[in-house]
Amino acid sequence: MGAQVASWDEERAERSVAVLKAVADPSRYRLLWALSEHELPVSRLAELIEAHVAATSQHLAKLRAAGLVTSRREGTRIFYRATGPQVRTLLESAVLATDEAVAAADAELAGAVEAAAAQERSVPARAARVRRTATEH
Repeated sequence: MGAQVASWDEERAERSVAVLKAVADPSRYRLLWALSEHELPVSRLAELIEAHVAATSQHLAKLRAAGLVTSRREGTRIFYRATGPQVRTLLESAVLATDEAVAAADAELAGAVEAAAAQERSVPARAARVRRTATEH
């Protein structure tokens, strides 16, 4: 992996950002997830994300421009599929990163709650003051 990171250049960074931007939409993410498992027609993909065929086609065009999906025509139908197993790996990496971020945030919150509870336990209880009424003077 070190060799890959060392070879970064501006053009490669721009392409990588374009891929991440293409995946950064929930509908496109769901489309990619489905296409990483099966080849599907646009009409089925539209049903999957509960969108119009035209909107789905726009999403697919962005994914195709990023090099994440490819298509083939069969009569009047167009079928899409992920360009390779690296697409599924990208999606799974996003899930893992999210799970790790959530776990870290949960651990941080739990630590803060425990610290607050410990601090509360260490403060000595203040003696209750009894107010004397004016007649007691």
